[in-house]
Amino acid sequence: MSAPFRQHWSLDPEVRFLNHGSFGACPTAVLQRQSELRARLEAEPVRFLHREVEPLLDEARAALAAFLDADADDLAFVTNATTGVNTVLRSLRFAPGDELLTTDHEYNASRNALEFAASRWGAKVVVAKLPWPVPSAQAVVDTVLAHVTPRTRLLLVDHVSSQTAVVMPVARLISVLRERGVETLVDGAHGPGMVPLSLRSLGAGYYTGNCHKWLCAPKGAAFLHVRGDLQAGIKPLVISHGHNSPRTDRSRFRLDFDWLGTHDPSAVLCVPHALKVVGGLLPGGWPAVMEANREKALAARKLLCERLGVEPACPEDMVGSMAVVGLPDGYPERPEPPLYLDPLQLRLFDEHRIEVPIIPWPKAPRRHVRVSAQLYNTHAEYQALAEALDAQPR
Repeated sequence: MSAPFRQHWSLDPEVRFLNHGSFGACPTAVLQRQSELRARLEAEPVRFLHREVEPLLDEARAALAAFLDADADDLAFVTNATTGVNTVLRSLRFAPGDELLTTDHEYNASRNALEFAASRWGAKVVVAKLPWPVPSAQAVVDTVLAHVTPRTRLLLVDHVSSQTAVVMPVARLISVLRERGVETLVDGAHGPGMVPLSLRSLGAGYYTGNCHKWLCAPKGAAFLHVRGDLQAGIKPLVISHGHNSPRTDRSRFRLDFDWLGTHDPSAVLCVPHALKVVGGLLPGGWPAVMEANREKALAARKLLCERLGVEPACPEDMVGSMAVVGLPDGYPERPEPPLYLDPLQLRLFDEHRIEVPIIPWPKAPRRHVRVSAQLYNTHAEYQALAEALDAQPR
C-alpha cells in the first residue's frame, strides 16, 4: 500500500507506527466529525442529550448492525471490549464447582474478570493450554474440547489473540459447544474490521468488540452483542433510569444500556462515519481493506521470519491484520515491574522511531515482536524494523 494513505491519519510523521493493534488510530475526517458532534452537544446540552441523542444512537447502531450482519436490537454500545466482557461476567450467575473455560492466549484483563467472576460464585477457571506454535485451527478446537466437562458452563475466548495475534476458530468452537449446552463469550477486541464477521451466523451467546481499533472510530466506541434469548439476564455495569422505565416502544435491553448517566456519546456516534471513511479508501470497500491489511501482515511476517531465521508461529489461515514473530535468544532481558515496557521496545523507539510491541510469550525470556498492518503502513517500514532488529546487540 502506498504512503499517501498516511495523509488520512494524524500520526506523527517521524514515527513508524506499527502498533495499530494496541489502541487503533482514528482518521482525521472522523475526528472532525467528533468535534462537530461535541460542539453540537455543548451548544445546547439538554436538547442534545434529552431530545437528539436517542435517534442518533439508533442510526449508529443500525449502521454497525449492517456492517456486522446483526440485528440492531441485539447490540448495545459500551466503551471498550473489556467493559463488554465484564458486563457479561458480572451479570451471569454460577454455582460452586461450575467450570469457566478459557485458553492461555486470553487477554489479561478479560482473564482477570473471569477469575473474579469465578471467585464470586465458587466456580473454577479451567485454562486450555494451546500448542505453541499453533499447527492448525483444528488443533485449537481439539485442545479446547479436551477440557470440556459436564461442569463447563461458559467458554471465554479471544477472536484474535492480543498476545499472539492468532485468529481463533471461534465459529467451530461456538457450534460444537452449543451442542454440548455451553455458551461462548467471544472477546472480539480485534475482530471487527480485521476479519469478516457475521454475528447472525456466528451464533455466539455473547460477543463484544471494539470499534476504535480496526474500524478506526474514536476511543470509547465499542459494542456488546447478546443473543436475543439471553438478553434478559444481562445488565449493564451501571444501573440507571432504564431499569424501571415504563416505556414499551423499546426493548429493555436498549433502555438499560443506552443511558448510563451523563457522558460524551460522540465516539459511538462517529461509528457510521468511520465505516464510511475507511471503507471508502479502497474501491472494493471493507472487504478490500481487510484483505489488503492481511496481505501486508503476511508479507511483514515473511520478511521478519526470514531476516531473524525463525519459523512462522501459525498457519496463514490464522493470520489477520497482525502477526507475531519469535525473537531469537540474546536480546535484552525483559524488565521486572514497575517498568513493564520491554527494553528492546524502548530501544526501537528511542533509536529508530519504530513503535512496535515486544511481547513475552509464552513467558519471559521467550519473546515475540507483534506487527500490525493498516492502510497507512508501508513495506519499507517493516524493512526498517527488520534492519533495526538485526542491528541490535545480542
